[in-house]
Amino acid sequence: MNKLTTPTLPECIATRDYGLLRRFASQAMASCGWKITGELPQQPKFIIAVAPHTSNWDFFVGIAVMFSLNLKLSFLAKGSIFRWPIKSFLTAIGGIGVERNHSHGVVGQIVEEFKSNEQFILAIAPEGTRSKTTEWRTGFLHIAKKANVPVIPLSFDFIKKEVRFHPAVVITGDINQELVEFKQVFADVCAKNPQAV
Repeated sequence: MNKLTTPTLPECIATRDYGLLRRFASQAMASCGWKITGELPQQPKFIIAVAPHTSNWDFFVGIAVMFSLNLKLSFLAKGSIFRWPIKSFLTAIGGIGVERNHSHGVVGQIVEEFKSNEQFILAIAPEGTRSKTTEWRTGFLHIAKKANVPVIPLSFDFIKKEVRFHPAVVITGDINQELVEFKQVFADVCAKNPQAV
C-alpha cells in the first residue's frame, strides 16, 4: 500500500489527534496518488491561503490534508453551508461561517483571535468563489498585516496531485501590490477546473 508523503510539523504548531480520521484521510490521499510537500513555518500563528479554488473537491482535499497532518486550524467558509446536517461537523473541526456582506467585521474578529491565542492557524481561499474570477479578496492580507502574522501559500495541483506549502510571505507593503505578487505563486498550478482560473 502506498504511504502518503508529508512534511514534518514544527513542534510550535497547534495539532489535534484526529485518530481514525487521520488514518482514513492519509490512506485515501495515498491511494489516489497525492503527496503533501513543502514546509510549515517555525511559528505558532499564521494564515494558510489556499488556491486555486475552482471546485467543491478543493474543500475535501483541504480537509484530508488537515486530518492527515493532525493540524488544528480554523477555516473560513461561506455561511450558507453551515446548516443541518453538516453544521455541527464543520464547527467541530474549526469552521467559521462568513457572510460576504460583513467581511470588514470578520477581519477585526479574526485579528482578535490571533492576538488572544498563543497558537492559531487560519485557512482561507482568497478567491472567495469557485467561479471564474480574476479579483481575489484582500481580507486575508489585511488580517495578516494587522495581526503581524505570515501567510503560507498552499496550492492544490490536480495534474501533479501535489498539495504544496510554499515559503511564508510577510505582508508589510501596499495590499494591492502584495496581492499581485502573491497570485504569482500559483501561476503554474493546475486547478481541478483549469477553465475557471
